[in-house]
Amino acid sequence: MDRVKLEVRPRDGRGGKDARAMRLAGQIPGVVYGGGSDGTQAIAVDVRALRHAVSGTGGIHAILDLTVEGEKSARPVMIKDLQLDPVRDRAIHVDFQQVRLDRVIQTMVAVHLEGTPEGVNMGGVLSQPIHELNIEVLPTAVPEQLLVDISGLDIGDALRLADIPAPEGVTFLDDLESTVIASVTAPSVEEEPEPEEGEEGEEGEEGAEGEEGAAAEGEGGESEEPAADE
Repeated sequence: MDRVKLEVRPRDGRGGKDARAMRLAGQIPGVVYGGGSDGTQAIAVDVRALRHAVSGTGGIHAILDLTVEGEKSARPVMIKDLQLDPVRDRAIHVDFQQVRLDRVIQTMVAVHLEGTPEGVNMGGVLSQPIHELNIEVLPTAVPEQLLVDISGLDIGDALRLADIPAPEGVTFLDDLESTVIASVTAPSVEEEPEPEEGEEGEEGEEGAEGEEGAAAEGEGGESEEPAADE
């Protein structure tokens, strides 16, 4: 995975007022874990620079060469957590984890389904219960995404994690048997509602009464014309 450079600056303020002021200035607060005397370092990150850093092939799982203003050397980090504003969908805080390139890490990888299942062509319904998997891998070998071919799935079939070969150097951490990647189920059939009891009978009775009434009216309506005077 490509290395992306990201320059940040140290941050002193920790309160909500300082965070709001930073966001108005186009920056967001962040923390680097694994740096500093107590294992953490507060930083300020330019929003545009962060957006550019995660727009590459690695996305939010990319290894970043993080340089803190005033320091000479960069450090390899990965995004540990990215908080978004639930209304505006904008980044409001970011946590970085400093990593060693020779030690495995635990992260997540996106699952991308490929192909159209045979069962879908026959009218079945495709379901994808999960969109990310937990994996263990070296920071330099984190896959951009996991491509899964589902074209062979028929109606009633389910593709489990155990059915997928792990990429080289990757260890799946989710349960192999219980983790369902995709499934195809039969389409639901809507049954036509049956008429309620009495509806058909009442209609028939009304019709019969109408016919009897018409007959009675016809009989009563006919009158003999008076005979002409001779």
